[in-house]
Amino acid sequence: GQIVRAIELANQRNECDVLIVGRGGGSLEDLWSFNDERVARAIFASRIPVVSAVGHETDVTIADFVADLRAPTPSAAAEVVSRNQQELLRQVQSARQRLEMAMDYYLANRTRRFTQIHHRLQQQHPQLRLARQQTMLERLKKRMSFALENQLKRAGQQQQRLTQRLNQQNPQPKIHRAQTRIQQLEYRLAEILRAQLSATRERFGNAVTHLEAVSPLSTLARGYSVTTATDGNVLKK
Repeated sequence: GQIVRAIELANQRNECDVLIVGRGGGSLEDLWSFNDERVARAIFASRIPVVSAVGHETDVTIADFVADLRAPTPSAAAEVVSRNQQELLRQVQSARQRLEMAMDYYLANRTRRFTQIHHRLQQQHPQLRLARQQTMLERLKKRMSFALENQLKRAGQQQQRLTQRLNQQNPQPKIHRAQTRIQQLEYRLAEILRAQLSATRERFGNAVTHLEAVSPLSTLARGYSVTTATDGNVLKK
């Protein structure tokens, strides 16, 4: 009964990734509870994966057949479900590299898109088209900011998940270094975004100034005159 209640309670709380149902060596009577039908049904119904680790390697119970995995001993079960610290650190490093590559690709793509828009603005100077291009640029800037925020949010969520898993293994110094590195990357990404947006604004302002300088409307705004003779006819030469 205690084994069944423990399995049901673990599923209700849903706080762990895997359950180990086991006991160290003992006599047949000591291990007989793992042949109980109620225990077998509880293991089979568990939503959390169950590793059976009863007695020694030569001991076999019904729990072994209904569990998701059988380990010969409880210590062997612990080795199976415990993740290697080096593997977790490699996952953190891999996630960091994927994040850097994704951000580099995204910024390069946005820069290339802005260059195309800037080229069109230089070739088309009427005020209406300039206003339309400005609106498009603002939309792109908002989409860029939104996409970068989502990237940072997902990176933060992944960091939290990895940090929780690392905390279970208690490699505190390595976790601290990994968190510091991720914070540095987030800071770098924010600095890159601010620099990119500043450069975008400056280039866009220069384009507007140039277009206004060559616009026919600017020529008309500076003024003109019509010279006539005494008889009222326009002088052409």
